[in-house]
Amino acid sequence: MPQSLDIKLRVGEPFEFNVQFKRARGYPIDLFYLMDLSFSMKDDLDKIKNLGQDILSTLESFTQDKRIGFGSFVDKVSLPYSSMIKARRHNPCPSRMENCQPAFTFRNILPLTEWPEKFKKEVSKQRISGNLDSPEAGLEAILQATVCQKELGWRNVTRILVYTSDDTFHLAGDGRLAGIHQPHDGRCHLDINGTYNGMLLDYPSVGHLSRLLQDANMQLIFAVTEEIFPAYKALSELIPQSVVGILKKDSSNVVQLISEAYRNLSSTVVLEHKGPPQGMSVMYHSACSGASLTWSTQVECRGVKPEDDAIEFTVRLNASHCLEQRKELEFRVQGVRDVLRVSVETFCFCECDDVQEMAFQCKEHGTLICGVCSCNDTYQGQFCECEQQGESKCHGNSAQECSGHGRCECGECVCEENYRHTHCECDDNSCPHHAGKMCNGKGNCDCGECKCEEGFMGAACECSGETTGCVGQNGLQCSAQGVCKCNQCFCNKTVTGEHCDRIVNPCNTAVYRECMLCINSEQNSAQCDNVCGEVRCKKQPGPQEYECSHGNLTYKVELDNSGHFFILYSELPRRIDKTYVIIGSSVSGIILIGILVIVVYRLLLELYDIREYHSFLHAQEETDWKNTHNPLFKGATTTVKNPMHSQDG
Repeated sequence: MPQSLDIKLRVGEPFEFNVQFKRARGYPIDLFYLMDLSFSMKDDLDKIKNLGQDILSTLESFTQDKRIGFGSFVDKVSLPYSSMIKARRHNPCPSRMENCQPAFTFRNILPLTEWPEKFKKEVSKQRISGNLDSPEAGLEAILQATVCQKELGWRNVTRILVYTSDDTFHLAGDGRLAGIHQPHDGRCHLDINGTYNGMLLDYPSVGHLSRLLQDANMQLIFAVTEEIFPAYKALSELIPQSVVGILKKDSSNVVQLISEAYRNLSSTVVLEHKGPPQGMSVMYHSACSGASLTWSTQVECRGVKPEDDAIEFTVRLNASHCLEQRKELEFRVQGVRDVLRVSVETFCFCECDDVQEMAFQCKEHGTLICGVCSCNDTYQGQFCECEQQGESKCHGNSAQECSGHGRCECGECVCEENYRHTHCECDDNSCPHHAGKMCNGKGNCDCGECKCEEGFMGAACECSGETTGCVGQNGLQCSAQGVCKCNQCFCNKTVTGEHCDRIVNPCNTAVYRECMLCINSEQNSAQCDNVCGEVRCKKQPGPQEYECSHGNLTYKVELDNSGHFFILYSELPRRIDKTYVIIGSSVSGIILIGILVIVVYRLLLELYDIREYHSFLHAQEETDWKNTHNPLFKGATTTVKNPMHSQDG
C-alpha cells in the first residue's frame, strides 16, 4: 500500500512519500520444473518420476493453492550440437544398448496442474536423450517457459521456475556455428505439441533473458551439480530474483533444495521502479535489515519473515526540469504482481497575482511574486540573501557551473550528495572497486582516489602490505631476484616461479656457458670476472651428468642461499660408441635366436619320434595272432623218403 498516487512536483523541490509492504500468508504458487534430458541426467530422470507429490507437499508449508508443471530441454538439432547421422538422430545414446529419444530444443510436457498423479504419469513416459557438445540449450528453454504463459498455464501469482542441469549453457552468438544468425525475438514459438524447434533463432543473451524474467515476475531456482556451480553462480548475479543450489548426482535432494531456495527468495524484498522520465531522479530509504543507511537508487531488505510487521520504504522524487505532460511510474517488489502506480506532473507556471515588494521573505532585497523572490540588481539567491560580488567562483576548469554536480549560490558552489570541493569536482563514490567493495573495504574514497588503511596499498587497496607470501625456502624475499608487490613476487627476466627460484632456460643462456668455459680454461681471474659478473662457478670432482651440457662438460645453474647465480660443472662420463653396441647386439641377438629355434625344433622332433615309437609298441602289444591251419599254405620244408632205406627203419 498504497496502490496509486497522484503527485504534483515543483522543479527542484523533492517530494517524499511512504510505501508499505507485507508478504501475504498462503499466497498461491505456480512451480514449473525444467529439466535437462541429456544422457548424463539419466539417473536424475529416474528419481524425478516419483518426486511430484513430494514437491507439492513441500509447497503446502507455504500455501494450499499450488500447481506444478514439467518441461525438458536438450539442444538444437543441428551440427555441431547434435549428431546428424540418421541412426544417431533416432537414438543419440552413446551406447546402442540404450534406448534414447531424439534430441529436441525444448518441450512443454505437462502444463501447470494441481494433480501430482499427472506429473508422475507424464514424467514416467519420458526417455533420456543426448547431444554432442557439453553446453545445453538451457537459457533458450528458460525463455520459452517464461514467455509462453498461456501455453504453460501460468497464473498471475508467485511464479517459480526450477532449472536442473549438470552442464553449462549456450549463449547468444553460439548459434552461428550452425549458421543461425537471427537474434532471438523473445516470443513464444511452441507448436501444437508443445515443442520448440529452435532452428530459426539464435540462443538468447543473458541481458535479454533477465529482462523477460523480470517482466514476467519469475523467480528462478538453479539446481545444478557442484562442478558447474561457479558458472551458474555468476549467471545468477546477473538475473534478479534468482538463487543457485548444489544438486546431488541423482537429484535426490531437489525437494529440500527447492524449499531452501524459496525461503531465501521470500526473505529478500527489493523495491524497484520502472518508467521514470528523463530529468527525474528516484531515491529510496528504509530502516529494514540490509538496507543502506543513506539514500540510494535501490533498496533491498533481507531476513524478512512472514510474521514480521510491514516494511516501510520512503521514496523521494525530484524533477530537474518541467515535464511536457503527465507521466506514470510503476513501483513493485521483485517477484510480486501488485504494483504502485504513481502519476506525476510538474508545476512550471504560477497562476496568481500576489506581489509584495521588499518582502521580509526576500531579506527585504527583492519582491515576492507568487511565493518566489525576484531579487534586486545587487542581490541574488533563492531568498535574495547573497550580495553580488565580483567574479563568481562557481566555474573551475569545467565549462559547466559547479562541474555539473551542484548549484551556484552567492558565488559559491553548493554540491550534490557525494560531491565536494570548490567546484564540486570531487566524487567520493568514484573510487575503484575490488571484490565488490569500494577501495576493497580497506580504505576511504577521497576525490576519486583510495586512501588505504595501514598495511594495504594499490589503486583499490587490493594489496596487502604483508610479504610472507614472497618468502621462499631460502628465507629470502623473492629469492633476491624480484620485487614483492601485493604479497606476490614480480620476478626479473632471468628467473620465474612463485618465489623467483627457478632459472629461465639456463642451458641456452650464453653468459652461464661462457662463464663456465672461462673458469675451466683457467684464464686470469680478472678476465673471467668480466665474463661472469655476479655469477659464481665451481667444478665438481669426478664425472657427473647435469641437465645442461657443452662439449665434454656438463653443468647446472641454481640460486644459492644469498640469491646469487651459482654454476656447478664437471666432466661428462666417457661415452661408448653406440653404433658398435647396436650392431653387435643385433647380430648376437639374431644368432642366439637362430640357435634357440634349432634347439627347439630338434626337441620337438625328438618328442614326436618318441611318441610315434611308443604308439607302435602299444599297437604291437594289442595285436592277437590266431594259430589255425591254412590249407593253401605249403611249408618251407619238404620230406622225401628213400625207398632203399625204408626197410632199415
